[in-house]
Amino acid sequence: MSNKQKIKAGIIGMGPVGMILAVHLQESGCDVLICDNDRIKINQIKNEGIKLENIIQKREKIEHIYSSTSELFEQNPDYVFIALKSYQVEGVLKDLPEANTSIFISAQNGIDIENLISEKVGAARTMRLVINFAGNLLSPNCVKVTFFNPPNYLACLDDNNKGDSETISELFNKVGLQTKAITSFELTRCAWEKTILNASLSPLCGIGRFTMAEAMAFPDTIELVEQIIEEAVEVAEAEKIRFPDDFIRICLRYLKNGGNHYPSLAGDLMNNRQTEIDYMNGKIVEYGRKHYIRTSLNLSMVNMVKAMTHKSLLSQFSSTPSISQKPILNIQNKVNPKGSCFLGIDLGSAYTKLTVIDENKNIVFRYTLKTLNRDKIASRHIINAIHEEFPVKYSCATGYGRKTFTDADIAKTEINCAAIGANEFVPGEKNILDIGGEDIKMIHCDTQGRVENFYLNDKCAAGTGAFLIEIAERAGIDINEMSRLAAQSEYKQELNSFCTVFAKTEIMKWIFDGQPIENLAKGIYLSIGNRIAKMRIHPSTPIVIIGGVIAHHPYLKTLLEEKLGKQIVVLDQPQHIVSFGAALTAREHVLTQTIHEQFSESRNINQKL
Repeated sequence: MSNKQKIKAGIIGMGPVGMILAVHLQESGCDVLICDNDRIKINQIKNEGIKLENIIQKREKIEHIYSSTSELFEQNPDYVFIALKSYQVEGVLKDLPEANTSIFISAQNGIDIENLISEKVGAARTMRLVINFAGNLLSPNCVKVTFFNPPNYLACLDDNNKGDSETISELFNKVGLQTKAITSFELTRCAWEKTILNASLSPLCGIGRFTMAEAMAFPDTIELVEQIIEEAVEVAEAEKIRFPDDFIRICLRYLKNGGNHYPSLAGDLMNNRQTEIDYMNGKIVEYGRKHYIRTSLNLSMVNMVKAMTHKSLLSQFSSTPSISQKPILNIQNKVNPKGSCFLGIDLGSAYTKLTVIDENKNIVFRYTLKTLNRDKIASRHIINAIHEEFPVKYSCATGYGRKTFTDADIAKTEINCAAIGANEFVPGEKNILDIGGEDIKMIHCDTQGRVENFYLNDKCAAGTGAFLIEIAERAGIDINEMSRLAAQSEYKQELNSFCTVFAKTEIMKWIFDGQPIENLAKGIYLSIGNRIAKMRIHPSTPIVIIGGVIAHHPYLKTLLEEKLGKQIVVLDQPQHIVSFGAALTAREHVLTQTIHEQFSESRNINQKL
């Protein structure tokens, strides 16, 4: 390819690796095309560009942005970088048209990952980039580059096509992202070396919730890491891959400088996402079996990660069905709503929840993000993306931040929105218990479902989501395991302190007294349940619980039912009931306005007649 011709480079996947590649290819003069199915992220990149911070500080605007691979493939780029997880590759290549002539570059971790591509397009059109940089997302369009240990390595699987790897390497080198073009045989060694480094520490960090620095700070974990590496080196040597005599020592020195952050696989595991363990430790085990070499530690890592992943996936789909089973759609998989749409935004103290409904009150989209976003851009960009995807006619803001949120058409209190949202599922008279991040509300609705009265807890943040998180952290309880642990306990004692500060001191005394972790969890829930039971609850009316706390702490429902002696209803997706009520309020406002306009128009016509 002539150096004078502008290279068209596509990048699929806008995670940290994809964004780092996009910035440098754009800076090198390429015509860059990016693709990601997260429309929230794409919208922000479109408006603000991509930013790199920390050890690499750069910013580039990207002009060609697509939300589907089929759109990107229609542009027939010269090169396509795949910066996705291994399990996503097959889905990408199924959209590849027969006439496509692009050369594909795997910018991924793992052993044999490039074979997934070459099986589809052939070795001559497949390249592999072994990356030696990493980063974390600070916001949808901003990457904190945590380290770069140059150079990267790039090779084509067919050495007769070495010119392409030299072309791409030159592009990266001229903008400071040092990359070395190598042969396919050298590529195999580099890929194994990088994978051994990842496999030795990533699953351990995920299982133990360690950062790299934490895992490498203890002699016991260092010994474990060293033995994982030794197993992998023995397997590699059986594959005729040779490393220096001091390779294990070099690996340990490298890992000790890894920094105080979580590896990618560990992050996936801790966030209940599928991992790439099959192409890391899993490949070491696979090749070990080929040569009859025992890889007990690597196999242990594979099986433990898979077991934890399986448990996380099951927990996402095994919840008991409740009153509402409204559809929840990812924005990239949207269907056409019926008529105009209406948006409700609940700006809570901890999280902002968004719900979109159509004219028939069907929920077509839900989204949650932290209210205190570091760049203060998330809400606006998400709303812009929602407006691009759905025909939103009107919007309503509610919650603590409603008065300062200017992007909504109207603002209403969360008390009224909670009643309107809950009334869709439980009509008529009821008590609505809303356990939020900073307060607890008890809302009493009359027979028409309208707010008759409401009460707030009077002990600062005691018993709220913030209280739960702080006390659980002090007790050393995984917040995701808290309900399960409490359900195993017969403990009867509650925390006496209303103040979070004093409660922390009290929980420490329980720990020093040797109370099991199950009892600690039960005691915390008991204190919350007893405070809720002291609020004004109409005894003859149903109780409906909403809010983010009950969504993540289902044991509270069991405890309150025992304490109050009556059945309690937890609505489906309880953290989104208030934003759903806000969306219904927006819809009702438009309908009322339309009826008023039609009445005025009819009266004017009658007067003229």
